[in-house]
Amino acid sequence: MAVAAPGLGSVFVAATTTALGFIAHEEAGVASGVVNTFHEVGGSVGVAVVSTVAAAGIDGGTSGGFSDAFTVCAVAAAVSAAAAFALVPRGKPRLTGGPHVH
Repeated sequence: MAVAAPGLGSVFVAATTTALGFIAHEEAGVASGVVNTFHEVGGSVGVAVVSTVAAAGIDGGTSGGFSDAFTVCAVAAAVSAAAAFALVPRGKPRLTGGPHVH
């Protein structure tokens, strides 16, 4: 948590800004709900997978499952970074002309 916590806030802000910056103003509410839902579902599935891998590797008091769980986390982070690099649009989002645009 100490390693991930400093970057989580900026990642969530960047993801939300990117998702909402490339859609029409009329669809902002739906897009915001989808982004927040996937944040929650992704976190829930991630915790379930990592804890399952860790629990499956704990036999007779050894901590081998934790190494496996950290490996799963590292692979998931690398795959996610590659997917984000390939899928996130380049450039700045266009201004939609909403009420808060100055």
